[in-house]
Amino acid sequence: MDHGSLGFVSPPAIYGSELLTWVLIGLLCYWAAIVGLRNAGRLPDYVGTQGPILTLHTKRGRALLDRLARPKRFWRAWSNLGVGIALVVMIGMFVFLLQAAITALSTPEMATSAVRQPRNVLVIPGVNDFLPLSATPGIVFGLLVGLVVHEGGHGLLCRVEDIDIDSMGIAMLAVLPVSAFVEPDQESSKSASRGGQTRMFAAGVTNNFAITLLAFALLFGPVVGSIGVASGAAVGGVASDSPAADAGIEPNDRITAINGTAVEGNDDLADRLEATSGEQIAIELNGEETETVDRSLLVTAAIDDGPTGLSTGDEIRAVDGQTIATERGFFDAVGENERVNLTIDPADGGDRIEREVTVGAAVSVVEDEPLEAETGPTDETMVITRFDGERVHSYAELADLLEDTEPGQEVAVAGYIGDERGSYEVTLDEHPRSDSGFLGIQPYQGTSGVAVSDIGVQLYPADEYLGLLGGDGDTRFGPITDTFLGKVGLAILLPVMGVSGALPFNFAGFTGGIQNFYEAQGLLGAFGDGTVFLLANLLFWTGWINLQLGFFNCIPAFPLDGGHILRTSTEAIISRLPIEATRGMVRVVTTTVGVTMLVSFLLLLFGPQLVSG
Repeated sequence: MDHGSLGFVSPPAIYGSELLTWVLIGLLCYWAAIVGLRNAGRLPDYVGTQGPILTLHTKRGRALLDRLARPKRFWRAWSNLGVGIALVVMIGMFVFLLQAAITALSTPEMATSAVRQPRNVLVIPGVNDFLPLSATPGIVFGLLVGLVVHEGGHGLLCRVEDIDIDSMGIAMLAVLPVSAFVEPDQESSKSASRGGQTRMFAAGVTNNFAITLLAFALLFGPVVGSIGVASGAAVGGVASDSPAADAGIEPNDRITAINGTAVEGNDDLADRLEATSGEQIAIELNGEETETVDRSLLVTAAIDDGPTGLSTGDEIRAVDGQTIATERGFFDAVGENERVNLTIDPADGGDRIEREVTVGAAVSVVEDEPLEAETGPTDETMVITRFDGERVHSYAELADLLEDTEPGQEVAVAGYIGDERGSYEVTLDEHPRSDSGFLGIQPYQGTSGVAVSDIGVQLYPADEYLGLLGGDGDTRFGPITDTFLGKVGLAILLPVMGVSGALPFNFAGFTGGIQNFYEAQGLLGAFGDGTVFLLANLLFWTGWINLQLGFFNCIPAFPLDGGHILRTSTEAIISRLPIEATRGMVRVVTTTVGVTMLVSFLLLLFGPQLVSG
C-alpha cells in the first residue's frame, strides 16, 4: 500500500547516490594508478591484476592444510553433508530468482521500491540503503571471516582429495577485501574423482553456513542475553518543524521524564503525555538535560489521497471549534461523533482551513472477501467507525476487537465510503494467519490513515529488536521467534525491514547512535557497554555476511561454486542414463541454467523500469 512520507528526520547520513558517485571516481583513480604501476613493472611478482582488482598470491599455508587434512574420513563426511545442503539451496536459489523476476515484471509499479534499486545489490555501507557507514567495521570483519573460512574449506578439501594447490590469496578492491581464492593445480584437479571435485566445491559454502550458525548461536545466547533496554522512550525520528524539533530533541535521544515523572519505556510515553495537561511541558532527555516543549497536534504521517485530505506537517488546531493541542484532547473532543470539523494549519504555510472528516479505521476492502460481499466492489478507502456495537477511532482499536472474534461470527460493521455512511451485517471467514475471524480488509495504520503526535517524535522499537535477537522483548512475529532458525531468518531481514516497511527502522547492529537505547548487564555486563556492543556487532555481521556468501555461491551459474556443483552433478546423472553421454549435453544443461539465472537476476533489477518506462 502507498503511505505518504513520514516526514521524520533520521540520524545524519550521506545520500547513497552521492556517495556512490564519489566511490566510483575514487575507484577510477585507483585503477589508473594500478595500471600505471603494472605498465612500469613496479608491481611485485606475488601481486596480480584483473581490471581494478588486485590479487595477492602466496604458497604459504600449504603445510598447515596438509596437517589439518589428515582425518580425511571426517572431512569427506562433513563435505558430503555440505553437498546435500548446497543442492537444496541451489534449487531454492534457482526457484527464488525465477519467481522474483516474474514478480518484478508483473508489478512494475514497484520499480521505485528501495529494495529493488540496483545500488542495493552492492554490499557497500553508505551506498546500500540498508547498510549505514557506522556498520562498516562489523561488515568488513564478517567479510574477512567469511572469505577465509570459504576458501580455507576449498583448500582443505583439495588436500583431502589429493589435489595439489598452486597458490592461495586474497583479492582486493582498493583497500576492501572482496574475495579470497585457492588455485588448484589443473592436472591434479582433473584426475580427482567426480565426488571429490563436488565435495571440494561444496566445502566453502558448508563452512559459511556453519559459521553463520555458530555466530548467531553466540549472539542469541550469552551476548544478547547481556544487553537490556535502557529506561526511557527511544526517539528514532523527529518530525521537521515539530515541537520536538523546535525544542532541540534529536534522533537517538531518550525521553526519560515528563514534568518530573519518569518515563520507563516507549509504551509509557503516551500515558505520561496523556496524564499531563497544558500546552507546555518539560521533557527530560537521557536522564540529564531538560527541555521545554510547546505542544501542538502535528500530523506525522498520512496516506496519499487519504479520506481526511490531511498531509504530513499539517497541524490540527481545533475539533468542532474546541481548541486542542494534544492527542488525548483530540479524541476527547471527537468522542462518539463519527464526523467532525477540523481546524487545520496547513504544512505549506497557507491560510487556516476548516474541513469535515470521518474519524475511524481506514481500510481497503479486499476483493472477494466477507466485507466486500456486503459493501460491493469499491476502489475507495473505507473508514470503519463502528464494529460490533463499539465505537472505533483508529485501526489499532479495530484490530483489538477483531482479535476477539471467531470464524463464522456475524458482526455489525458501520462506516463511510466517501461521504456515504453504510451499515452491514458481515459473517467472518477463517483468518489465514490466526484463530480469529477474518473481515477481509487491508489496513492503514493510525486514525483515518493519519498518524498524529503531541510533540512530533517517532519511537524506535528498541525492545522489539532486542526480542528478535533472542533478548527480552515482545515482537510482532509471534511463534517465528520461538525457534533458532526462525530467529536467524528474521535477523537476516533486519537490515531491510525499515526500508521495506515491515518495521519502522532498519537494524544494522548496535551502532549509529542506537547504543543509547541499550545497556550492558548480566553475564558480560562487567566488560562495559562498548565491549558488549562491539562483540554483538561482530557476531551479527559475521552471521549475516556468511549466510549471504553461502547463498550467493550456491547460485547454479559459473564461475560460482554452484555452477561447478551443477556441472559435476549433471555429469553424474547423465552418466547413469541409457545414452551415450557427451560434454555437449552437460554444457547444454549448465548453460541453460546459467543463462536463465543471469536473465532472471537482470530482470529482477531492471525489469520493472523497462516495463513501466
